[in-house]
Amino acid sequence: MPDLEGSESIEIAALIERCFEVAADVERAPEWQGTMQAARALERGSDGRPSLVETELDASVARLKVHLRFSYGEPDRIDWRRERGDLKALVGSWRFEQLGDGRTRAIYSLEIGLNRTLSLLSKGIRGPAEDRIRHLLLRRPVEGLKQRAET
Repeated sequence: MPDLEGSESIEIAALIERCFEVAADVERAPEWQGTMQAARALERGSDGRPSLVETELDASVARLKVHLRFSYGEPDRIDWRRERGDLKALVGSWRFEQLGDGRTRAIYSLEIGLNRTLSLLSKGIRGPAEDRIRHLLLRRPVEGLKQRAET
């Protein structure tokens, strides 16, 4: 069972292909994603997209390094899973739904298993602090994708 989990969705005034293109450019995600501070492809698939990515995440109380394995289902899904790193587990996804009239719904989901230290720190997080963490982990990525895809 994950320590933190959730999903957020947002409507974007851009085609599904544009939303997928922005989200699939994993190495540039730190420019708009929020908590991701760095991303470096360690392996690439036959399509040239990053398949194993070393990321640095800003978890407010610590900077974390996590290697994530990505898979792509163009144009409507991107999935990733922790392969190793400072978190016990991390599973995430983008889902895209074409709404018509050049609009797309983007749905971002995360499940995170904290390491022992972060788990102890998170036990006391409630109220406004918990809302801030949810905003950083879930809301900022969808808002960032919207802003980037619409420009």
